[in-house]
Amino acid sequence: MEDSTGSNPQSPGFTDKLKSWLSWSWTYVCFVWFGMVLIMIYVLWSPLKLQDSFTSASLFLNTLTPKFYVALTGTSSLISGLILIFEWWYFRKYGTSFIEQVSVSHLRPLLGGVESNSGTGLFSSVNGEAEPRPSVSECKVWRNPLNLFRGAEYNRYTWVTGKEPLTYYDMNLSAQDHQTFFTGETQQFRPEDSVMQKAWRERNPQARIRAAYQAIELNHECAAAYVLLAEEEATTITEAERLFKKALTIAGKDINLLVYIKRRLAMCARKLGRIKEAVKMMRDLMKEFPLLGMLNIHENLLEALLELQAYADVQAVLAKYDDISLPKSATICYTSALLKARAVSDKFSPEAASRRGLSTAEMNAVEAIHRAVEFNPHVPKYLLEMKSLILPPEHILKRGDSEAVAYAFFHLQHWKRAEGALNLLHCTWEGTFRIIPYPLEKGHLFYPYPGCTETADRELLPSFHELSVYPKKELPFFILFTAGLCSFTAMLAMLTHQFPELMGVFAKAFFSTLFAPLGFFADKMESFMPSSFWHQLTRI
Repeated sequence: MEDSTGSNPQSPGFTDKLKSWLSWSWTYVCFVWFGMVLIMIYVLWSPLKLQDSFTSASLFLNTLTPKFYVALTGTSSLISGLILIFEWWYFRKYGTSFIEQVSVSHLRPLLGGVESNSGTGLFSSVNGEAEPRPSVSECKVWRNPLNLFRGAEYNRYTWVTGKEPLTYYDMNLSAQDHQTFFTGETQQFRPEDSVMQKAWRERNPQARIRAAYQAIELNHECAAAYVLLAEEEATTITEAERLFKKALTIAGKDINLLVYIKRRLAMCARKLGRIKEAVKMMRDLMKEFPLLGMLNIHENLLEALLELQAYADVQAVLAKYDDISLPKSATICYTSALLKARAVSDKFSPEAASRRGLSTAEMNAVEAIHRAVEFNPHVPKYLLEMKSLILPPEHILKRGDSEAVAYAFFHLQHWKRAEGALNLLHCTWEGTFRIIPYPLEKGHLFYPYPGCTETADRELLPSFHELSVYPKKELPFFILFTAGLCSFTAMLAMLTHQFPELMGVFAKAFFSTLFAPLGFFADKMESFMPSSFWHQLTRI
């Protein structure tokens, strides 16, 4: 049977061809339109007495005083300066030009343009296979495995500084996590579960706490309610630990609740200085639930082992999780670099290394640092204290500034403890950017650096934090254009005010030169076409 879509003029193929033809012909249509305008001006030159109008306009302009031109150029400079300030503010806040964004959003469809999908590329999947690189809206955000306690840590920061360390977007993601994570797997949906579902969605912390107490009134063994109180109402880690232990005794067989509570109890022990106990709890949790590797409990374990300075145990954990088939993180890459740097950093000297060259161990350490910096280039500035740290968010974007903040917040002390490690990092980390291809069409050791990190990090990190952006964006064209226009008009205003006669002569020479091609075109048209033809055409 013959396909009927082939003869349908409304088929997608016909529409695409029509759009492509219109886009192709647009440039030529503009040239034809411009030529027709010139011809119409010439044809109507005599009937509309354009020559007299032009002469009157010239006389009017000649009668204007220099003060008018000073006011004109000064106003132009002021307006372009205001546009420049707005464009600069918008670029600093959103990372793009407002004029460019409006042009792309509203004018491109009118001109028949199609947005290019630049999100092509390959990610390395968990199984080591290639998978499509996500677009900006598809950048995966991960739960921060070392996220702080809201009541005991985040809220205390707010009380002291008056600043909110968490964004609404970050807290909304946490609410979604809790709603899905703490819904019972096999049990029926009970009244207290309905109350807790609403509690996680509440934007006001006090409303969430009141809802948790309401759920406890309905059922004194509502473990999720005690989890919420431990996270949000407890003002100390000790109080949070007490509530988590209460929740653990009534959690039953809910695996999600058990894993979450045991992990937070281990983190409480770590924060209270019982580090060996915390390490044991994390190891037991990983053995009891080996399939929950996506929760990244091993990153909690690595941090605790580094605090114990159990570097052999750290190396054993890295041997298991720093595998080519597993997804990487800043914790994995930079901890591996720290161990290799620690072996040579105490005796490392840039002057000596430049004279004799790098030894094998030093070369391995430098390569490990380059590998870590390529994975997340934002981390070194925090470790070297070139940028100020803030409290880490509850969610992070791998390879982004949010992950760098979270890693440096917990691991800066471990780098300081290794003598000379930060000095080695300072001497070698910038060499990574000579290895990575530019403009980043392909990576060196990892897939190309994603372009979605800036947008996602702006949502995850508070507005008072100066976002680290990689690669550095060039200033948009419209910022440079408005800056040049503002400077040029300001210079004209100043010169017109200081040298009015000279600028008048310059302006006349400029305009006479500008309109010279039009006069040349008119003369050629008169010599090419007979006068009778133009006479008959003007009569029509």
